[in-house]
Amino acid sequence: MSFPLPDHLPRQLDVSSNVLSKFDSVTLQSLNSSFASSCKAELDESIRLTKTQIHDRICADSSSFQRQLSSAKSLKERLNALSGHVQTLSVTLSDSKSGLVPVLLEALEAHQSLAQESLDADVLSDSLSHLSECRAQLDALQKLVDTGDLPPAVVACHALNSSLISVPGPLKDASVVSEIQARLRVLSNCVEELLSDAYTKSIIVNPSQVIIKPFVLVPRSLKPLPLSSVLSSISSASLASHLSTLRRDILTHYIDCSFDQPTSLTVSTMKDTSGALMHVLGRFPSSPNTTDTGSPLANVSTTLDFLHKQLFPTLPSTHKHSFPRSLSKPISTAVLARLLIPGLPSQLEALPAFLRIAHKAVDLEDKYIVGMLDASSEREIKAWVNNVCTHYERQRRSHILDFTRKLIVQSISSSEPTFYAQLSLSQDTPDKVGLAPTDEGDAWGFDDDGQSLNAGSRSAPEEENVWGFDDDLEEAKESQQAKPVEIVEEDPGDAWGWNDEEPVPEEPGQGEDTWDDPWGEEPSLSEVTPAVRTVPVLSQRPSADSAPATQRVSRPTDSTSRHPATSGPITEPYLVSTLAKSIIRTVEDALREGQELSSSGIFSTSPTSTTTPGVLIMQSGALVLDLYRAVYPIVAAARLVRPGDVMKFSNNCCWLAEEVGRLVTHERGVLVVKDKLEECRSVLQVLTDSWYQDGIDRQRTTLGDILASAKGFTDTSDQDRYDDCEMAISRIVREIRSAANAWKPILPKGKYYTAVGAIVEVSLQRILENILAIPDIPEVESHKLSELCRILAALEGLFVEDFSESSFVVSYVPSWLKFSYLSELLEASMADLTYLFEEGALVDFGVDELVKLVRALFADTPLRTKTLDKIMGGHPVR
Repeated sequence: MSFPLPDHLPRQLDVSSNVLSKFDSVTLQSLNSSFASSCKAELDESIRLTKTQIHDRICADSSSFQRQLSSAKSLKERLNALSGHVQTLSVTLSDSKSGLVPVLLEALEAHQSLAQESLDADVLSDSLSHLSECRAQLDALQKLVDTGDLPPAVVACHALNSSLISVPGPLKDASVVSEIQARLRVLSNCVEELLSDAYTKSIIVNPSQVIIKPFVLVPRSLKPLPLSSVLSSISSASLASHLSTLRRDILTHYIDCSFDQPTSLTVSTMKDTSGALMHVLGRFPSSPNTTDTGSPLANVSTTLDFLHKQLFPTLPSTHKHSFPRSLSKPISTAVLARLLIPGLPSQLEALPAFLRIAHKAVDLEDKYIVGMLDASSEREIKAWVNNVCTHYERQRRSHILDFTRKLIVQSISSSEPTFYAQLSLSQDTPDKVGLAPTDEGDAWGFDDDGQSLNAGSRSAPEEENVWGFDDDLEEAKESQQAKPVEIVEEDPGDAWGWNDEEPVPEEPGQGEDTWDDPWGEEPSLSEVTPAVRTVPVLSQRPSADSAPATQRVSRPTDSTSRHPATSGPITEPYLVSTLAKSIIRTVEDALREGQELSSSGIFSTSPTSTTTPGVLIMQSGALVLDLYRAVYPIVAAARLVRPGDVMKFSNNCCWLAEEVGRLVTHERGVLVVKDKLEECRSVLQVLTDSWYQDGIDRQRTTLGDILASAKGFTDTSDQDRYDDCEMAISRIVREIRSAANAWKPILPKGKYYTAVGAIVEVSLQRILENILAIPDIPEVESHKLSELCRILAALEGLFVEDFSESSFVVSYVPSWLKFSYLSELLEASMADLTYLFEEGALVDFGVDELVKLVRALFADTPLRTKTLDKIMGGHPVR
């Protein structure tokens, strides 16, 4: 079959194809005999040509043709011969009777049947042999169980179990194997039960004694079993459970209990009722009055010696090291948690005895926990004992801080006692200083010899004897009638003789003579000489011969001194809470205790310790101060809303700062904590100033809120508006007097006058700003405003110590003169104002303020214009 030519190659059409093409294209009309004859002739011609070509080809190479023809005939003959041989072979192989293949298959089938029979016989033989062996092992196991020979029975159980596991395949589902397995389980459980019963008989632990029997007799046994064989024969799970219970009971009844209550242990050897030997560790309660703190360690040693001798050698190899090692951690924990840590003393005197116990605990750890129990973990007891100094100091620090916290909380729950301390002042300090003292380093006039005051404070110089203490006992007996200067008061205001329940009079200058002088001065009952005398309203310009008005407007001078010159230091009393004294006493005790610990030499410097003994306790002194300043403002928050208590807390911080400075300067051995104490002193000084200023700021805020209700003092010609303004001014006076009454028995003089002056100053400045801001002040309103301003003149009495002398209000209230002149200018004429300006009496006013005031008070006239021009030219130079 020729291959088809691809479509893209040219095709050579043969005759048949041409003829067929013609038949395909012929129509019914053109298909006739002539067309058929032409096609036949064409086909005949093509056949003839083909034959001619074949004949010509053969004639051209006749020898090759003859050779190929003979070869073809030879091949045909051999093919016929091969086909005959193949037919003969097929008959020989496949013949159903005599063929080779059927005969061979029949022989193979016979051989296969014979091999299967042989295999079945072998399997049956092996199965019966294995069953016979299992039956023999089962009978032997039954015999061992019946005779009570439990250790070999355990071995036999394991061997039978292994045989059953390796049973041949055909027997795996056999009922006989299942029956043998069931009997094996019964016997194994019986053996396990007997071994557990033997263990419970040989090792008995109860709260009163531990009994260990080296040999134990089991039921139906001819001879007792050794304890070691019982422990090695019992199953791993059961043995682990028994040992876990044993460890728990020993730790509970003989380790922990030895630390919890007095106990004595005895070791003895005896025989039971059956005559078996047993070793007994007996436990008996000791007398509760025993003082031997080392007996718990002795009991632990006795218990471990007993276990090491009687129990540990009998343990199987799988638990010989793990079980003793499992006791090491609980014993170390018990020694630390039940003996050393709770027994850490809180007094230095008890430390030597405790250290002896601690060293015994270290010896116990070396000999038993590390040596006997083979504990390779960290040596916790030795590590703790090496740092026992740190633990002791931390405990003491915790106790000191807890005591301080309770002290602070208890002081809030009840009325707080107080006493008066002395603030020393430099003699060359001017009396009119308007700022709080910035150097409070020697606030109580302490002596330089560094001696401490009894009960935690310092005494003033002997010539003043401010505190009234007599260090000499005989002199104290002779002066029994002397009053003690340290005063514990429930109401600090009584020291001034004030009656806070009485209403403050609204009339200026009244009520001042009823005050007692808290600083021990006795003013006369004469009229107070004001610092600024009232300038009368002049109807005409005074003559040159008359005394000028400015001569009657006195300004403060430096000649007035409120402290008489003495040879000793000048001091001012101020109120301090006894809580501060308790705090500083706690600090001193901590420093002293740290010094005693450092100098005692009880603790040697540990190579692993980074601090020297006593440092942590000494540092707790600074922590006491930190705790006080952190806790007291929180727990006393409700109390610190009162003006007096705010200043009292400031005084406490001031006194504490001075005492800390004394400790740093005069106490020996505080160099290691000097920086921390200096830091505490600085913080306390900051607290002193901040709480002092906060008390002033609170009053300033209150006074500002009161003055806000006056609404700028406008429209005072209306009676209702005037009444509102008058009420606001009266409230200002009462509020300032109330604050002064609260502060006077608490603050020292300098701070008291500074604080009162500050709140008076802010009130005067606010009123000045409001009045000077009024654009138009009619005559009626000017008189009303002047009356309102004169009400505040009553506050001048707050700055008087001796009524025979002038007040020093201007020293602490810079705006006092300005405010006093304002009350006069509101009712003055243009001539009076011009005169005062020319004389320089109005220098406290700014030019713009005077311009606003003149424009508000006077109508627009040529005289006012002239006066304004003169004022705008500036104050006269003198």
